[in-house]
Amino acid sequence: MTKAVALFLIAAPLTLALSSAPPQSRTLTTTSGLTPIGVELSAVSFKGRKAVRAVERARELNADDAVVIVDGLEFGDGTIELDLAGEPAPGSSEGARGFVGITFRTRPDAKQYEVIYIRPTNGRANDQVRRNHSTQYASHPEYPWHRLRKENPGVYESYADMQPSTWTKLKIVVKGQTARLHLNGAEQPCLIVNDLKLGSEGGGVALWVGAEAVGYFSNLVVRPD
Repeated sequence: MTKAVALFLIAAPLTLALSSAPPQSRTLTTTSGLTPIGVELSAVSFKGRKAVRAVERARELNADDAVVIVDGLEFGDGTIELDLAGEPAPGSSEGARGFVGITFRTRPDAKQYEVIYIRPTNGRANDQVRRNHSTQYASHPEYPWHRLRKENPGVYESYADMQPSTWTKLKIVVKGQTARLHLNGAEQPCLIVNDLKLGSEGGGVALWVGAEAVGYFSNLVVRPD
């Protein structure tokens, strides 16, 4: 065997290992390519940029059912980046937090998914306990936030600086059963989840808005591994 052939055989597996799927982006300036479930969806201008606005369609719906499927996206491992903003809906109760986030590994009917979201009004609250609930992981339908908080206090939520009605840059890095949340370009994650409840099977991606909240979304980029 010649040296040239031998070198090719050594190098080829490395080239294949480094290959990955190309990133997929959605500017989210129109409602085209989006499928709302339990959500009123519209294209708007918010804080100087075009975006989509999502509001839970009916108060009697469970907030976990208020999602917007991004058509054509498949995601298992990789990175999700998104600009979002949340605020309490007009006339909402005192407990409204402006819940807004994104789901991944989402089943086509949106009956199962992993979700990471933020509570923007908590980020600068004067109550430290409330600040500690600024970010949240949950898994629908078996592991809602209140079950996780009761069974594992402080494990699936954390503090991060944020404000309502303000664009926040969200980045989620997913590998196997681990997810890491980074906000506003921070190198270190503010939330680490080491036991994603749905395992490692891939699925779709969806925008998520919680009860009594208005969510704004822009500049979605998905980079599968």
